[in-house]
Amino acid sequence: MKAPRVVGVALALFAAVALGGCGGVQSPDLFAVSRDGSIPGARLDLIVSDNGTVRCNGRAPRLMPNQLLLDAREVERLLKPDAMRGLTIAHTGNAVLTYSVRDQDGHVSFPDTAAAGRPGLARLALFTRQAAQQVCGLIR
Repeated sequence: MKAPRVVGVALALFAAVALGGCGGVQSPDLFAVSRDGSIPGARLDLIVSDNGTVRCNGRAPRLMPNQLLLDAREVERLLKPDAMRGLTIAHTGNAVLTYSVRDQDGHVSFPDTAAAGRPGLARLALFTRQAAQQVCGLIR
């Protein structure tokens, strides 16, 4: 069934042409996140752009669903106070995944075990997993 793929490629090309035709204005990146860990498939680098695209592990940008873009904007908003003060939470022995996030406000790094008590960190971990699976086609 090639029709959905052809439509998806056509929409991506249309978006690229439309964005490129607007005087060369490029949407800013919302944030970049690196995830690593002790389980297979943990390693991931994402660059999330406000134009609705995600770069997965250095590959070409891919369109993300509208809801995922809204989630990314919310993640950026929630992380702003922590990024501004450069929050770094030390890795604990029982952590499986670690995250490092950079945006225009600063940097945040934390293990997955720290997300339980912080909504912004929890939302970032969830967003990263959803983007990896839905946009990048990865297992985790």
